[in-house]
Amino acid sequence: MYRVDRTLLWIIPFLLVAVLAAWCKDSAKSEASSFKVCVANISNRTATSLLQERMAERLTKGLMQNKVGAITMDSATTDDRELRPSITNGNEMKRQECDYVLLTQVRDPKNNWPEPSSASVQIGGRVPSTDASDPMGGSRGPVYRENLEIHYAVFRGGKFESEFDGTTLERPSSSASDSLMGAMDRIAGRVAHDLKKKRK
Repeated sequence: MYRVDRTLLWIIPFLLVAVLAAWCKDSAKSEASSFKVCVANISNRTATSLLQERMAERLTKGLMQNKVGAITMDSATTDDRELRPSITNGNEMKRQECDYVLLTQVRDPKNNWPEPSSASVQIGGRVPSTDASDPMGGSRGPVYRENLEIHYAVFRGGKFESEFDGTTLERPSSSASDSLMGAMDRIAGRVAHDLKKKRK
């Protein structure tokens, strides 16, 4: 009897560690899958060629890296100035069982649209391009490129008022789709942070 009790005393701590590890793993899984975001394809309201599908996939990947369940939608963000989910977005959200939809639109600041009411984060500025791959650079001197505005908004399913939104400015390089990938990462991080904060 004494030997059995002593053996149990050695086993119990290991069992407790195993149970605690399993609980932590399940808790992390629960946090990552407690809600799901549908990422709509990017709307391009500029004359610059962009790879919108690639940008949307980058947003989805960024959300997942921030422990937010996400999936890239087939439907796209509206081309209207005011970001609102379309009927197509809503139908796909239901089909994909998403709690939220993320809409993203790239705009040319020279279109004279009014400034968005939400707080904006300005990144970059009108500075000369130093991209070595820029075909317009080199011996011809620096190339000045205007910033592009990237607007995003997150909506809960069935709601027409955004949970939150934001704007960032990004200066494209010779390959605008590549230069905007960093902005997609930053937006994904901000969206993940704000969603987790709202759900606490």
